Amino acid sequence: QVQLVESGGGLVQAGGSLRLSCAASGRIFNKLSMGWFRQAPGKEREFVAAISWSGGGTYYADSVKGRFTISRDNAKSTVYLQMNSLKPEDTAVYYCAADLWGTGSSVLATRENYDYWGQGTQVTVSS
Repeated sequence: QVQLVESGGGLVQAGGSLRLSCAASGRIFNKLSMGWFRQAPGKEREFVAAISWSGGGTYYADSVKGRFTISRDNAKSTVYLQMNSLKPEDTAVYYCAADLWGTGSSVLATRENYDYWGQGTQVTVSS
């Protein structure tokens, strides 16, 4: 069983930056592809970014490409989402998710493929 705990959310002005962290329990972190999703009020949960279990592949939604960066530290069993140039439309609850051995953009961009989810962290961007 894997537990995921997100942190780093908060309130920031437009144009600002935040770094989200997601710490995973268990001993299989190096077998987990990790993703970030977000859900704004009244909207469906959408893909933001993902990184493969090997770290060799990173994938981004078009809406965040060039502004967000996903990375992982296997020694700390943690995945990060660096968010720069934040916009009010980035306001949402951000969720970390894990997919055992998942690979490829189509797989990792699909929330149904993920096996484990965190509780989410709120990000609010003011205009």
